Formats: sequence, C-alpha cells, structure tokens
Amino acid sequence: MKDHTILTQPPETLTGLSVSKPSKIAAGLKAVIQSMEFAWSEGGVGRGTQALLNLNQKDGFDCSSCAWPDPDGHRSVAEFCENGAKATASDADTRRADPEFFSKHSLAELSRMTDRDLNNAGRLTHPLIRRPGATHYAPITWLEAFELIGRELNALASPDEALFYTSGKVPNEPAFLYQLFVRQFGTNNLPDCSNMCHESSGTALAPTLGLGKGSTTLHDIHEAEVILIMGQNPGTNHPRMLTALQIAKKKGAKIIAINPLHETGLDHFKNPQDFMNPIKAVGTLVGKGTPIADVFLQVKINGDMAVLKGIIKHLFALEEKHPGKVIDQRFIEEFTAGYEAFRINSRQDSWDEIEASSGLSRKEIEAAAELLAFKDKIVTCWAMGITQHKNGVDTIKEIVNMHLLKGAIGKIGAGTCPVRGHSNVQGDRTMGIWEKPEEKFLDALKKEYRFEPPRKHGLDTIDGVKAMHEGKLKVFISMGGNLLSASSDTEFVAEGIRQLKLSVYVSTKLNRGHLTTGETALILPCYAHLDKDMQRSGQQFTSCENSMGVVSQSKGVLDPLEGEMLSEVAIISGMALATLGEKSTVDWVGYTENYDTIRDSIARIVPGFENFNEKIRKPGGFYLPNGPRHRQFNTSNGRANFSVTQIEAHELEKDQLVLMTIRSHDQFNTTIYDYNDRYRGVFGERRVIFMNAEDMAERNIKHEQLVNITSHFNGQQRRIERFIALSYDIPKGNTAAYYPEANPLVPIDSVAKESNTPTSKFVVVSIEAA
Repeated sequence: MKDHTILTQPPETLTGLSVSKPSKIAAGLKAVIQSMEFAWSEGGVGRGTQALLNLNQKDGFDCSSCAWPDPDGHRSVAEFCENGAKATASDADTRRADPEFFSKHSLAELSRMTDRDLNNAGRLTHPLIRRPGATHYAPITWLEAFELIGRELNALASPDEALFYTSGKVPNEPAFLYQLFVRQFGTNNLPDCSNMCHESSGTALAPTLGLGKGSTTLHDIHEAEVILIMGQNPGTNHPRMLTALQIAKKKGAKIIAINPLHETGLDHFKNPQDFMNPIKAVGTLVGKGTPIADVFLQVKINGDMAVLKGIIKHLFALEEKHPGKVIDQRFIEEFTAGYEAFRINSRQDSWDEIEASSGLSRKEIEAAAELLAFKDKIVTCWAMGITQHKNGVDTIKEIVNMHLLKGAIGKIGAGTCPVRGHSNVQGDRTMGIWEKPEEKFLDALKKEYRFEPPRKHGLDTIDGVKAMHEGKLKVFISMGGNLLSASSDTEFVAEGIRQLKLSVYVSTKLNRGHLTTGETALILPCYAHLDKDMQRSGQQFTSCENSMGVVSQSKGVLDPLEGEMLSEVAIISGMALATLGEKSTVDWVGYTENYDTIRDSIARIVPGFENFNEKIRKPGGFYLPNGPRHRQFNTSNGRANFSVTQIEAHELEKDQLVLMTIRSHDQFNTTIYDYNDRYRGVFGERRVIFMNAEDMAERNIKHEQLVNITSHFNGQQRRIERFIALSYDIPKGNTAAYYPEANPLVPIDSVAKESNTPTSKFVVVSIEAA
C-alpha cells in the first residue's frame, strides 16, 4: 500500500524568494566569509578551524565533496574552496540526530522538512530501525542490525534479489571490502553514482582511448594553450578548478566556454587564497579578478555535438589553406585507426544543420576553431552537461575525435578531462564497484580468496530501480548516498523502494532517502572523512583517487561525536560476518583491526597498487598507470580510434521547451546547505525555473509568477507544481531548474544510448501559470 503521508519530494511551501543581478565575479571575499560562516556555525570555531586547516593537506583528510586534484607540490594553508568548506562544516556538525530526535519526529513529519533542515538535524549517532508499520525510527543494537541484514539476505531465493548501491564518498578500502562482500554473497548487483553521472565518459573513452578515465594531470591544465570547458559549471561545482584556470590564463592560455548559461566562474575569478597574501590582498579586493573565458558560446541545450562538428569542419578547411599546419597527420598515421571514415563523415555535416542544432552562427563557431587551429596543447573538460544526454556518449567520442585530429593527447598540456563531482567516485570504480566487472579482476579475486565470483553482469542504477519497481528485488543496501533524490523519476523510485522487504542506508547525516523505506528500514551511522578512526591497532587512514588518477591518504583529525558510530570498514565487516559466516574465506576481523591488511590484498589484486602501503605513505600519494597519457592505447586494436557520429535532431511540439536540471551554489549533489544561489542572483528559494524572456512572453508568464511544469516522454506525462518563473539569460526554447526538485520530471526510461545514464539535462516540458 502506498504511504502518501510521507513526502518523497521536497515540500511545495515557498521559503521566501529575493532576486538580484547575477554575479560577475566568482569566489573572492564573499567566498572566504561564507566558508568561515559555515565552518564556525556548524562545527564551532575550534572544530571548524581545525578541520579546515587539515582539509586536503598531505597529512590531513580528503575533502568529501568534489574530486578535483590537489597540487603535487606545495599546498596552501587553505587548500579548499567554498564547496569544500561547506561539506566539511556539515561533517563537523556538533548537532545530533540521535534516538531522542527521532522519538520526537515521525517519518511523515520529517518528510515535511526541507532538505536543508533535514541535513541540519545533525550527525547520525546511533543505529536505527523502522519496524514494519512503525511511524518512527527507534534504536537498535549493532548486533541486532547485522543479524537482521544477514537473516534477510540469506532468506532470498537468489543473491540477485538484493541491490548494493555505493555513493562516491566511500574511500578505497571500504569500497574494496564492500564489493568483496557482495561478490562472496553471490551477485554483481553493484550500481553506483557513476551510473548517473560519468558513465557516458567511461563508455566513450574506453573503446576510443583504452581507458575510461581522463588523460590529463593538473600540470597539463597549467600548461595548456587552449582549454575547452563544455557542459560544466566550475564556479559552483568544482571551484578549485578556477585556480588552475587562473594559472593557465596567466601563462597565456585561451579558454573557450560552451554552455547554455553564462556561469559566473567562467567570467571573472578572484582567488580566495590571494587574500592571505599581503602583497596580493589589496589588489584582489579592489580589482575585477582574472577574466576566464576568452570565447563564450551560448549553445542550445544539447547543441554541443553540433559545435564540435562545426569546429572540426573548419579545422579541415583551414588545413586545406595551411597544409601540414592544422591537422597532425603524423600522429594520426602512427597512433590511430578509423580516420578515413571519420573524415568522410565530417565533410558531410552541413553548416545549416550545425547552426540549427547548436543555436550558434557559423562565424561564432569558426572563431573558436581558429583559436585551436595552430595549437596542439589542448585540454577539453566536461561534466554532466555533456554526459546526461541521449547522445552523450557520441558527443564525448566527438571530443576525442577533435583531440586525435590535433594530436592533442599524450603530451604535456594536452588531453581529455572528464571532471568528476564526487570525492572518490573514480576510486570506487577502480576498487571493483561496478555491475560489469572485468574478467581479470574477478580472476584475481578468485586467486586471492579461493572462491568463485559471480560472472553474470549485474544491475546498474536505472535497471536496479526498474527491478525494484517490478518487485524483483527484496533488499537494498546503500553505502552513503540518497538514491531516492539522486535518481531520475522520483515517484517511480519511491514506488519501488516501498516494495522492498528491507532497505539499509549507511550514512553520516539524515536525508530524504531515509524516509521512504522498505517494510523494514535501517540507518547505520558511520564516520565521515574528518573523524578519527580508532581500531585495535591504532588510528587508521583510508585513501581516495581524484579525477586525475592520484591516490592519496585521508586521515581524520576530529574526535567523533559521542554515540555509537562505526567506520565503514567495521560496518561492512559486520554485515559480511552476519551474512556469510563460516562460508567466507575472508579475515573480516583482521581487516577491521588494521587497514594495512586491506591494502596488502588490494596490492595483489588491482593493477597499479603494487606496494600500496609503501606508496600511500609518501606525501601527496601516487599516480595510477594511465596509457593515453603516454600514447599507449589499450583498445582492442591497440590504437586510438576515431568514431563516426551524427547530429541528433529533436522534434518538439508547439509550446514545448527543453529543461535541464542544475545545482545551486549552496548545494552539493543532493545535500542542500542553504536556499541561495549567489552567483545567479537567487536567494531564499529553490523552487524556481529559469526561462527565456521571449518564451515567458509567448506564454503570458510574468517574472516571479507561479507556474506548473509538465514533462512529456513517449506519451507519458509527469508534473511538478508551484515553481517561480524567473526571466534569465538562457537560449530561447530552453529552461533550467534545480535538482533534486526537478527530478520527478525526468522519465526513468529516458537514458543515454550505451551508458544508460539518465537524461537529466534534456527533458521536454510544457509550462503554464499555476
């Protein structure tokens, strides 16, 4: 039976909108002040300051927000951004969501709180259970919780009736143990948040370059002559990237920004670290900051493929005028395959089609191409604005085509750079968190632990949600994360979760995903990155892998709050012991007592981690092997492969628009820190939709008027209500609204080809006055 008393979406109550002009400068003194306010208000001055001073330091802990790399050499005393400060302040929170808190608030009452207020309830301190039919969570002992999990898992008709999800916040050591537990249990149902973000990147990069990761280092960004930034908003989602862009600009780099919105971080940037330098502080304060983008192409939503096609078309034309100067024929002949088919296909692209699809003029695209024409130190960065489209994989393949054409890979200052948005999302995949494991990895597990791992591919996130909805799954266990709010089609996900026998979340803080549950539900509180992890052999550390393949250690600095929290390693080991018992060949107790033993096993199983315990103790960590970085392409034919792609036409009916979901400045993934989006000039409210002024006038919608939004997909409709329409600089026919509020509009079946990633950046909608 559906329980409609528990809201699966944020409440429709408005929180008090005020609007100003969008900011022209990213970071600066406001970012410094905002960072300190968050750190001191939630963790207190002492805990907050101690945490920030150790954040991203070589002997400190890894930021739990974005995966942007830290400098290999000297690090600033403030090696963090505003985003990292907010995430750290949230983790250092001294407020407590303890059993007393849950005894006062039913799940229905909690669901009527905003996502910000749920997060601000404080750190989870004790294991909790929602028993069948109960209205509240209540305390449970760890032993009872583990026994319940083991009992429910062992009662399944097949291990494939369980789904084991992972958030990108989970460090390497617990991630490795989690997949080991799940595979000894007998399934490859190991979806993760990569399925919903950069799965398209890995799907495109593996067959073309031989590695599903980027090829650049931080040094390459600094040394690049031209940097393309596509479908990405670094000012809000990866603010420390702006420092790298600032360094590149001062060395003479040109930056091309391709995005439907003018994002502040790509306009001007004031480096907050300059305020700590007496020589730079005054100039930084009164100046306009470093201009970032030299060219801004305000592309229509999903017009990126057409822009790339136009750039490549003009590069071929310039090569005819300047033979041997534009296209790197030597690189193409020595290292690539598929060039001729790609060349013929590129010539067939018409400028009329390119202009119509991109929303840009031929002149604008040619101007961008001319910045690239006689350069070969080129870096292209991208994020969700590229990956979360139906043709996202092909668009990334076209990025690769451009780099191969220019020979702009495998050299200093050049390469591909998918910018991942979670602290260890790349490391989790390296540790085996994947529903489609490679045979070599499974063979290594078999050799190390003397068991036969399952070989059948498991369910990814979207297929897992569908199986849940169809009643094929009975148990759901999540290491971190908030699947309900992070996934597309919120109500569809909720209907699936309600059919489960047991739902389990291992978490640090309360979120909306804890409130819509299976028949029985558990919340298991774990340490955050900044908490000291004391085990029998002493204080432990873990490790994380950043966007550029550097693995470094993370060691907590704060005493955990009083309570019964356990480390992720201890929780996974507890579940494994209760479920597998004597059937397991793993020393779960030994792994929990000393994490060096986990790393010794990883060193024998995962390529690149040889002598793991030795290398991880070197300040700054170590780089993993990266073939494309050295022009070694581990593809099926041993070469870098050009691809043949097509521009995808989109037919909309009259009055329909295209919506993309975006994040505000005061959020990280589904965690909402506040209701503000300072850079876009929106304060006190999240239920807004950004619209082109002409689109508003055609629909007789006024600025700040309430509207309802309906999405359209294959004859189906989904609807959300009471959003405030804001006139904004966005291409005609395009709109944008915040995630997760707009997620109910994204159809579960609307996914990228090949990668199965939700198309959260391309949703066909109609909008009407409320």
